[in-house]
Amino acid sequence: MSRVYVHQRIACAPRTWKLVANNVLSLKGFREAPEKSILYGIWRSQIGLPRDTITVISSWKNDKIATETAPQIFNELSLVESIETNVMVPTVRPVNDSPPKTQGNYAFRWFETPEVHFEEFLNLCKDAWPNFESKYDSQIIGLWKMNSNQSHNIKTLLLTRRPSLTMWERSKIPQGAIETEVRDKLNRRYDLCDWTTVYTTTLLTANDGDDNIRWS
Repeated sequence: MSRVYVHQRIACAPRTWKLVANNVLSLKGFREAPEKSILYGIWRSQIGLPRDTITVISSWKNDKIATETAPQIFNELSLVESIETNVMVPTVRPVNDSPPKTQGNYAFRWFETPEVHFEEFLNLCKDAWPNFESKYDSQIIGLWKMNSNQSHNIKTLLLTRRPSLTMWERSKIPQGAIETEVRDKLNRRYDLCDWTTVYTTTLLTANDGDDNIRWS
């Protein structure tokens, strides 16, 4: 049975995003929660979110444990103004809960796709990803589906790593037949959904270097 993931967007008090992120790293709840919950990653705002926002993804054994425990794990933190929580399950990726560790430009793209189009949506993703990754030195970290949908749309989160914002721009401008085919599939996926939005981040839990740039 696949593990369940929890996405939490945390609004911190002014000028405290780094302190809160460091405090999240030291939370004993991730080590002592039932069945060894895993801190999958912490991201800081780059473009599209307020400066004092961090994003945390964690992995849990099942939906019951995630739903009951994950919202409480930050109770001991101060300097947190609000937390938005989404419980989600992997679709075709990730295939395991090994956390991403390489620094780069991480795009969080949300989709709401009508159920009738969702199978085609997934197939377009699977078909486009191999060439997308090879051509742009990029990785699809995961495509998760929200556990609770309040409409006939299926809400998903796509997390993509590119090496830089330069490659973000480069990936939007195809060169040659293979890249054009990739872009056509991604454009078709874009056209199938009812709603989508994206923001970019960098990985605070990377093991190959810190990001000290002031993005906002």
